[in-house]
Amino acid sequence: MAGTTEVADASADGHHTSRWPLVAALGAGVLYAGVGLSLVGPGLVPWFIPLVLGVAGGSGLLVGLAGWAYEAFLADHSPGSGDPSGLYSGGMVLFLVSDVATFAAGFVYYGFVRVGTWPPEHLPSLLGSLVVVNTLLLLASSLTLHYGHAALEGGNRRRFVGLLGATFTLGVVFLAGQVYEYYEFVVGEGFTLSSGVFASAFYGLTGLHGLHVSLGVLLLGIVLGRALRGDYSAERDTSVRTVSLYWHFVDAVWVFLVAVLYVGATIG
Repeated sequence: MAGTTEVADASADGHHTSRWPLVAALGAGVLYAGVGLSLVGPGLVPWFIPLVLGVAGGSGLLVGLAGWAYEAFLADHSPGSGDPSGLYSGGMVLFLVSDVATFAAGFVYYGFVRVGTWPPEHLPSLLGSLVVVNTLLLLASSLTLHYGHAALEGGNRRRFVGLLGATFTLGVVFLAGQVYEYYEFVVGEGFTLSSGVFASAFYGLTGLHGLHVSLGVLLLGIVLGRALRGDYSAERDTSVRTVSLYWHFVDAVWVFLVAVLYVGATIG
């Protein structure tokens, strides 16, 4: 794939100049613009403009993610080959900036929901032991990942692999907990997407976050597989550092989501 040579050359002086995170971020931005125009633009803009933007943006996002994944996990990453397949943390920051815009749009929608009649007709019991446990699991996963990376930088590979495995496990358990929460709401309380505007905001935001956690768990699983093969060291940890940045971002979003959506809706 194009770009592999540049990646290898850049890694020789300790830097990574991947173009793919920027491609993914730009694609996501164009996709969001298309979706936004499709929702608010009927009668204001021709119908084909949101369609073209959506297709172009979605294609750019997928191409960027595919190229990024190739450089990160499929290119040559044998122990003696330097770090050509690492992800560049600066590119991840650009990607996360586009993610902030996505979540911000969801929270703006929720803000409009709160301006209306409150509380909504069908408001389930949001605050319970399950959301508390899930939150503690996700916070614990950030700690295990942080100290696991620190262990790698300190040369303790066994501790690094163990804590990375714990992080992966906590992420999987969190996803299972969110699925169970959905089951309780839908089956136990009849709280579904058709239950009103609050339900659409709740499932939209928590579902978007769950999608991000799923991607994070996938990345952690790949990093864990590489760690078990001995691909990482204190000098060769770019992928670990960048996936950590993504995972900490996902955890921070969850804390904000719980504060605004769960606690705010209950006590508001």
